[in-house]
Amino acid sequence: MLASAIRDLKALEPRQFEGRVTALEGLRIEAAGPAQAMRLGAAVRFGDEAGPRGELVGFEGDRAILLACDPLDGLGPGAPVLFTSGLDTVRPSEQWLGRVIDAFAEPLDSKGPLRPGWKPRQVRAIAPNAQMRARVDQKMALGVKAIDVFAPCARGQRLGVFAGSGVGKSTIMSMLARGADADVIVIGLIGERGREVREFVEDTLGPEGLQKSVIVTATSDEAAPRRRRAAWLTLAVAEHFRDEGKQVVCFLDSVTRFAMAQREIGLAAGEPPTTRGYTPSVFAELPKLLERAGPGLTVSDGQKQGHITGLFTVLVDGDDHNEPVADAVRAILDGHITLSRHIAERGRFPAVDVLKSISRLQTQLQGPREKAVAGKARKLISLYSNMEELVRIGAYAKGADAEVDEAVRLWPQIEAFLQQDVHEVTTPEAAIASLEAVLMPPAPSAVPGKRAAK
Repeated sequence: MLASAIRDLKALEPRQFEGRVTALEGLRIEAAGPAQAMRLGAAVRFGDEAGPRGELVGFEGDRAILLACDPLDGLGPGAPVLFTSGLDTVRPSEQWLGRVIDAFAEPLDSKGPLRPGWKPRQVRAIAPNAQMRARVDQKMALGVKAIDVFAPCARGQRLGVFAGSGVGKSTIMSMLARGADADVIVIGLIGERGREVREFVEDTLGPEGLQKSVIVTATSDEAAPRRRRAAWLTLAVAEHFRDEGKQVVCFLDSVTRFAMAQREIGLAAGEPPTTRGYTPSVFAELPKLLERAGPGLTVSDGQKQGHITGLFTVLVDGDDHNEPVADAVRAILDGHITLSRHIAERGRFPAVDVLKSISRLQTQLQGPREKAVAGKARKLISLYSNMEELVRIGAYAKGADAEVDEAVRLWPQIEAFLQQDVHEVTTPEAAIASLEAVLMPPAPSAVPGKRAAK
């Protein structure tokens, strides 16, 4: 009883202040209120304590600029606005595993209310001190051959999956969610189609995968502050389990929609649009979000060390891999997996473009054998890619170049190796052995019963 009472006391809201709506224009709401309530990022309620939520995103003189997180039908001039004085916090717990929640940590499934944990965490937290973080050097299996061989991942590393629309971004994320070697999986579905959320939970994860997962979702029809907060909440939940010593894989699909939500908020707050309409705050918020993933703090002997391995998808606008968000994210992360529309149209899935995918930790994670196999395969793929058109039209003469001849001869087997069924899970060791058998087949043995000629 005492423990329950203490938990309920900690859950009480801090002081509240009341203001009034003074103007409403599009997404932007202006309100007047006490100066001590005006804090950037403060949560607000319109009408009463059970009314629609909002967020304070800026100021216009002595008035607050608010954006609504919920529909505001019926809101009128002079309507009450309740400002919360405390920080925006959440209290994750082990009981959140197997649950689907929204941007405000409220359940979206039919499994009853969420049981909060003891320790509050800031939703919009600061990344750990870089000098206090552990080194990243322990290899981690992701279950996808093309990635484990050509762009290997370490625990605590952050990889981006870059793809245009309809190229298989969500499909490869489902493969990674199923094959990743982790204690806990935290998945943020930001701006996704509503149909895909249930399909992802029931078909991709299934009951077994869901047991060790927490899914945070804000679909495309939800307001920009909700979509942005869902991304922050995803990292906050991952940080909770990291601090418990768990090995966490954090998926965020997609960073682009987080950037779009921040662009809407920035424009409503009065920021000037820059490249492709993105506001300066977008490029300030991206590293703050992505740096929260990564290795945990260095711990003393005997303590379990948790890491957050971040896998972030980027929806490339118009298949331009140098567009502003993709370029900014690629510069922040520790590697990138590029999915090619040309490969997808050819019918090979996952459509990983090996030549354009890289892990910045590959040299540290692979031994001499793995480096040799991956290096030779990459070279043969490059040679075939350069000569593909000539080979297809019959303009390449066999025997002109021994290395090209080898690339052309082995290409069907390499292409078959890169193909992988969505439900197939492999280990890095098995993937390397399989590719090695393609590139370096054993020499034919002598036929039994025959003697060499004298």
